[in-house]
Amino acid sequence: MSGVRVLIADDQAMVRGSFRVLVDHTPGLQAVGEAATGAEAVELARAHEPDVVLMDIRMPDVDGIEATRRICGDPATAGVRVLILTTFDLDDYVYAALRAGAAGFLLKDTPPAEVLNAIRVVAGGDALLAPSVTRRLIAEFTSRPRPGRPPATSLDGLTAREREVLMLIAHGLSNAELAAHLQLSMATVKTHIGRLLAKLQARDRAQLVIIAYETGLV
Repeated sequence: MSGVRVLIADDQAMVRGSFRVLVDHTPGLQAVGEAATGAEAVELARAHEPDVVLMDIRMPDVDGIEATRRICGDPATAGVRVLILTTFDLDDYVYAALRAGAAGFLLKDTPPAEVLNAIRVVAGGDALLAPSVTRRLIAEFTSRPRPGRPPATSLDGLTAREREVLMLIAHGLSNAELAAHLQLSMATVKTHIGRLLAKLQARDRAQLVIIAYETGLV
């Protein structure tokens, strides 16, 4: 088994090359291709079916948001996880990328060890929403006017405990922090999260955060 297969999408050749060296020199990870545009990322995702795509947002032709939407919305690549790379302070599109199906996001100045850990976390099926970055994201989106339309998802089917777990997830708590805060076992926390994903028809933890804000829970 070759391990976690990674596709790198960025319009800067130096950035792509740096990530490729990092990935290929890490046991258990393998770079399967490089894309300079969003369209190339979609094409290569279909051709290679990587486990994770490191996706830049600002690219020519098709940007990273639309590429993410195409990859996550295509049954042929539905199993591919997208990890957004962003400068954040300059990019105003992270929220849209998460709504498009991205499993999480990284800042481009993230230390190499954290990038590698993020790839493994996302490949394992979890969303990467580091608490410190999530809180910055939350501050940005809660400062915006609420849309004038009702949310697409209702929380009516959730128990009081599930609502509490969802609210804490939206505030950036990890599973371990949830377990400690609620005085529950990790297995119970994971059960609650699994039920939330099923009831809300959410792809992953990232979309749970979005739902919590769109429905006004937080």
